Amino acid sequence: MADFILETERLGLRRFEASDGEDFAEILTDEETSYFEPYDTFTYENAVKEAEKLAGDERFFAVILKDTGKLIGKIYFEDKKFFGAWEIGYSFNRKFWGNGYALEAVKGVMNYAFTEMNVRRIYAEADVLNTRSIKLLERAGLRKEGVFVKSAYFQKDKNGEPIWGDFADYAILKDEYNSKN
Repeated sequence: MADFILETERLGLRRFEASDGEDFAEILTDEETSYFEPYDTFTYENAVKEAEKLAGDERFFAVILKDTGKLIGKIYFEDKKFFGAWEIGYSFNRKFWGNGYALEAVKGVMNYAFTEMNVRRIYAEADVLNTRSIKLLERAGLRKEGVFVKSAYFQKDKNGEPIWGDFADYAILKDEYNSKN
């Protein structure tokens, strides 16, 4: 197992490994978990392949329970080349929802980014119907900047037509983060 890049009280974050497929499949094959994601629900086989693919992608972190070694989530964190603004995204195994793991992981990445990487701004987008994600972003200290009406779609209706969604933008600046922590 690879060393953790960063640790929180209960979690370790590291790069994906090809051997993460089984745990990762629990996330990607769950229709409720993948509903707000920009991809369809995966088959088990494709989820295992996705873990292998992410093993070479530095934009993604595997979120591991330190006490058991189980992969319970993924964090996406990428420099979008927009003047020091980094985008964060996440997806977690539904069996572990409600335990504060996603919030702990997001706050851990934010702390690491602002203190170790000198990131200027972190932002996220969430479908306005994804109330769980919006609450998480707000608890993590990000502020709502606006809503983009019918700006993207991830699902199609029975006729193959896009179901356009409204997306809220959330962000926090390093200065804001420092004043709160």
